[in-house]
Amino acid sequence: MSEIFSPKQRYELWLRIELTVCEGWADLDEIPRTVLDRLRQARVDPEHIARLEERVGHDVVAFLDSLADSVGGEDARYLHRGLTSSDVLDTALALQLVQAADILLKDVDRLSSVIRRRAIEERDTLMAGRTHGIHAEPVSFGFVLAGWLDELDRDRQRLVTTREDIRVGKLSGAVGTHATVDPRVEESSLKKLGLRVAPVTTQVIARDRHAAYLTTLAVLAGGLEKFATDIRHLQRSEVSEVREPFGAEQKGSSAMPHKRNPVLSERICGLARVVRGYAQTSLENQALWHERDISHSSAERIIFPDACTLLDYMLQLMAEILEGLTIDRERMRANLYRSGGVVFSQRVLLALVQKGMSRQDAYRVVQRAALSALDGGQDFKLVVGQTPEVRERLTADELAELFDPAFYLRHLDVTFERLGLEKAVASPSPARGGGQGGGR
Repeated sequence: MSEIFSPKQRYELWLRIELTVCEGWADLDEIPRTVLDRLRQARVDPEHIARLEERVGHDVVAFLDSLADSVGGEDARYLHRGLTSSDVLDTALALQLVQAADILLKDVDRLSSVIRRRAIEERDTLMAGRTHGIHAEPVSFGFVLAGWLDELDRDRQRLVTTREDIRVGKLSGAVGTHATVDPRVEESSLKKLGLRVAPVTTQVIARDRHAAYLTTLAVLAGGLEKFATDIRHLQRSEVSEVREPFGAEQKGSSAMPHKRNPVLSERICGLARVVRGYAQTSLENQALWHERDISHSSAERIIFPDACTLLDYMLQLMAEILEGLTIDRERMRANLYRSGGVVFSQRVLLALVQKGMSRQDAYRVVQRAALSALDGGQDFKLVVGQTPEVRERLTADELAELFDPAFYLRHLDVTFERLGLEKAVASPSPARGGGQGGGR
């Protein structure tokens, strides 16, 4: 990723664009073929270009002056024929962003593969579902991971879409009217470069495309932040259900030797904020004066290389975290019952309604019992089973059946089939608990 945005690679792309345009002119007999052959011998010299830019204060002019020194002024006069700087800059940026998107798509595919495998492994690993950070109803860790996979699939499709949207170039001259560049040259040149023609341009390609690209990266970074935030919560001492990888010689604190902090997940959360900030800048770059100003240019030299490189790193890091994630299944199951079984309250509510109680009355009975159990540290099943309204309507066996956690996982096959996930290997019980899993 760093290579894509390196000065040498940028200049190589500029040269490739210039030569391709010269080929287009040669096809129209506007440039002698013998000159074209000599121009193809041109080589870029990043250090020479940098020295020239210090003098002339213009990167494309410095680039062209350096090429003139390389091939000689007589042949160099055919370079940049009819073009403006943004023809080269915007077309090269499109090529860079397409290449960057290809790397990011490979990263997404690798991460998806890891999540897919671990979702299948943990399909029946029972844990507490949480809303507002409070115990809700039982879920499985595999179900949680399936949700991550589904989001990542959507992120991938957005990335494919924005890659195609940004895959346009322009070789249309100073204000985009083709006054100095034959449209046939533009069309043939961009086709050779693997780009589509932007139907209408000013001196620049409209920046809505670039804003959409960076916003897509920000949404993807936000998804990684979501995954990392969940891991951070599940690693808290009071929860302690998962642990991200921790090296044998790694230190968590300069003062407290016992610390094993979720620093990798925290790093992803912090970097997601940076990518979001870059997306905001790209949105502000949309409004340029008339046919073009240069207010977007300085910012884009920072936000695109940085955002693409950061996201490349974040995707690889998240894959490594999930590859090495240790899962404490016993702790997950123990935490599920830590609230005295109130996670089964809705089943009791629905059973009472089924037996003829009004929903309002049933809700009042179950809520009172649940809050009493929570406040007194009691077993919810015992407390609710002692209420007259429940004893009148539910037998002991019927009540016990309502507290079977396997009930909550009975339709997992539907979710997994919708995602194309393989059916998990049968586990000892429908709602698995016990033991630790994880590592590579």
